[in-house]
Amino acid sequence: MQHTGRILIIAGIVLIFTGIILLITGNKPGWLGHLPGDIRIERDNFRFYFPVTTLIIISLILNLIIWLIRKLH
Repeated sequence: MQHTGRILIIAGIVLIFTGIILLITGNKPGWLGHLPGDIRIERDNFRFYFPVTTLIIISLILNLIIWLIRKLH
């Protein structure tokens, strides 16, 4: 149970840090979610948006961070 508690504490710290960064920067990372490869379909009464490229980049960054944490730990 201690291992799960540590993971939850680390996840909470990461969420707080991310929230602070978003509050400080506002909408400055506006390019995020509007990259080439992101799917956007807009009609009169319908709007569909799926950020494929953005999700791939975020996944790669998170995998790199997790890999670095495991290597250093």
